[in-house]
This record gives sequence, C-alpha cells and structure tokens, in this order.
Amino acid sequence: MVAALALLGAVTLACVVLHVNSTTVALAFLLVILAVATWGSLTEAVLASFAAVLCFNYFFLPPVRTFTISDPQNWVALTAFLVTAVTASNLSATAKRRAVEASERRAEMERLYNLSRALMMAEPTEAAVARHLARQVAAVFELRAVAVFDRRTGEVERAGPEDLPLTEAKLRDVAVQNTELEEKGVTALPIRLGGGPIGSIGMFTGSVSDAAIHAISNLAAISLERARTLELASRAEVARQSQELKSALLDAVAHEFKTPLTSIKAAATALLSGPADPTTTELLTVISEEADHMTTMVSEAIDMARIEAGELRISQEPHSPAELLAAVVLKVEPGLDGRRIEVSAADGLPLCSADPAMFGTVILQLIDNAFKYSPPGSPVVVAAEAAPDGIVFSVSDRGPGIPEGDRERVFEKFYRCPRDRQRLPGTGMGLTIAREIVQAHGGRIWVDTTPDGSRFCFSLPRAAEQVPS
Repeated sequence: MVAALALLGAVTLACVVLHVNSTTVALAFLLVILAVATWGSLTEAVLASFAAVLCFNYFFLPPVRTFTISDPQNWVALTAFLVTAVTASNLSATAKRRAVEASERRAEMERLYNLSRALMMAEPTEAAVARHLARQVAAVFELRAVAVFDRRTGEVERAGPEDLPLTEAKLRDVAVQNTELEEKGVTALPIRLGGGPIGSIGMFTGSVSDAAIHAISNLAAISLERARTLELASRAEVARQSQELKSALLDAVAHEFKTPLTSIKAAATALLSGPADPTTTELLTVISEEADHMTTMVSEAIDMARIEAGELRISQEPHSPAELLAAVVLKVEPGLDGRRIEVSAADGLPLCSADPAMFGTVILQLIDNAFKYSPPGSPVVVAAEAAPDGIVFSVSDRGPGIPEGDRERVFEKFYRCPRDRQRLPGTGMGLTIAREIVQAHGGRIWVDTTPDGSRFCFSLPRAAEQVPS
C-alpha cells in the first residue's frame, strides 16, 4: 500500500509541476489505479482510488486547494476510478489464480509422471510391491504419511515421517466396502482396476487435488496388478521349464528301456521257436509276455512325455473309416491268441480327417483295454458310424461296465477304478493318451455302460474334401 501511495504522490507532484490539464491528470491517475489493481490487492486498489479522487479534487479541480466538490464531474471521476479499480483487480486476481492453479496442476502432472516411472521401472516382488508403492507416493508428493493395504496379502505398508491416523481395520473396510473415507485431513480410497477393489490407500492429502489422489489410486492399482502378473508369469515359466525337464528325462529314460526290452523279446521269441521242455517253455512265455507289457508301458510313457511337452504332432488327411479300422485289426490279429475282434463299418461312410498312426494308437489302446476287462473268449466289437458332427468310432466289450461316478475320471492321468487297481495291471495313462490324441484331432471321447459291458466312443471330424475311396 505504501508503494501505491508513493506512486500516486509522485504522479501528482509531476502533474502539479508540469501544470498539465485535468483530463491528462485523470488519465494519469487511472493508469496508476490500473497498475495498483494489477499488481496489488482489491483493497489496495480501492484505497488508491479514493486517494486519487482526493488528490484530483484538491490539486486540480476548482476551487483548487480545497476538498469542496462543486462540479458533478468529481463524482464521475470517483465512480470511474472505483469501477476501474474493482474490475481490473478482479480480472487480475482471476488471472493470478488461474496461473497458480495451472502451475499447481503442472507440478502435479510432473509428480504423477515421476511416480509412474518409479513404479513401472522397478520390479519388486508381489510381496514387496505395497511397501515400494507407499514409499514412492510419500517421496514423490512429499506427503507426511501414506499407508497402502494390499488385500491379497492382508498387510498394511506405511511410509512417511509421520504415522497416518488410520487403523488397519479402517483401511481394510475401505477396500472391502469399496467406499472413500475423509477425516482429519486424511483421505482413504479403494484401489481398483476393472473388477473389485484389490486394496486401499490412505494419505495426508495437503495440497494434493482430488484428481491427483484418484490418479495415484489408479497408478497403485496398475502397480499391484502388474506385480501380480509378473509373479504369475514367473511361476508359469518355472513350471513350464520343470515340465519340459521332466518330460525330457522321462523320454530319455523310456528310450533307454526300449532297447534292452527289444533284445529280451527277440531272445525269448527265438528260444520259444526251438525245442524246449514244458517248464522252460512256460518261463520263456512269461518273459515274452512281461516284455510286451513293459514295452507297452514304456511306449505310453514316451507318448505322455511328448504330449506334456507339447510335441504331439498330428497330420490329418482324408481317410476311409473302414480302411482305418481294417489296418488296425490287421496289425493286431497276430497277437490275438484266439480272441476275436468283430468289425462293423459300412464302406459308404463319409471320409474322416485323421492321422493314421495316431488313430491306430487310440484304437489299439481301446482294444487292449476291452480285452483286459472282458471275459475270456468274448468278442470285442469295433465299429464306425456317421454322426451329425463327424464319424463316431466305438469299441465295445463284455466286461463289468464302469460305475457312473468313474466314467469321466477314467480319462484322467494315472486314475484307475478302485475295484481294478489290484486285480489288473496298468499304468492309468492309456486312456489319457487316447483322449489327448482325439482332442488334437478336434474330436471328443467318452464312455457308455451298456447292459452287456462298456462302450468307448470317440468322434473325428469329417474331411473337408471328400475324396472317392
């Protein structure tokens, strides 16, 4: 205010010395008031307006050297000075306020950017991300206290020189109830990203705007979700590498078993073809049968290792269902040892899309399974029929059937019906391999229990191009 009065006095003195007319004086005083209104407060501008009117009246309007107002123009001058002061002061104050707000928003944006960089560049574990988040928010925004509640771990992490007057229970309630809380200069709000809240954050807000507080909450949600995603990806990678290692070891061990088993089978077959006493023949038969059994188990182990390693390769081409079944039956006939396979498949069936080698693995597994559970001498029926969604192949036996509760579980790896675990040999992998091969073809596999036994069915898609057989 002193500066405003000094400026007004200097202008008045200059005008008196220079003997300028009243119009020039009024304009000079008006400029002084504008300057005071622009750089000072509204009170200072109003006081400067009154002082200018007094100086204008006393020094420049007749009767000079008196405060008598004999002309209405004095009131006009006072009104003009006051209106100018109020208008200019309001405009200046608005501009200053907006400039300050813009500066504060810019500073907040810079802090939010720095916070996002600090959170995104760091790679804390899921367990430590809440602590890192609280420390970064407190440091970047220079807050007295920050607390972060992570709903997954149930822990509250605090940061800042002071202690936030919010209990763990209140922070948990904010997260669970998905509501905001404001008390004693402290704001707490849920941390959510898409779905339900995954935590909450509380802080002394101070000069932090509501928009910045919600932006901090969003960055906190992204940081917590990112840490969880990275943790899950890391675990998945470890599991994948472990599975690959297990599959590779199983594949290697299985191949190591196959070579001696082939030699054992060849030696037993050669000895059986020559003369021998009944006891020796019986022992050689046992050796040959057990070698076959072990070869089957090793082959299943190799197939399962390849499936679990994602190395199952299917090459599908159009094939006649009847020809596919005939090829499998022809392959298995030498080892039937008096058992019968009945084939039911019309020649006019539509072509199916199949890999012959993989198809053979499925049918052989189902045939072996059927003979294993069927009474001696009973036939196994292998059939193919057209269906709306493709070609359905089935293998029916005369066994005891499968309880309803086990019909889905028999396709699980290593699962075997409780009643058969001790009575019949098996690894529990064959049906799992069959299921994976069928699904790789784009089909499905299931089992039905009939009055005469069990019927295993699987479907294969029809060939896109029907080639004449």
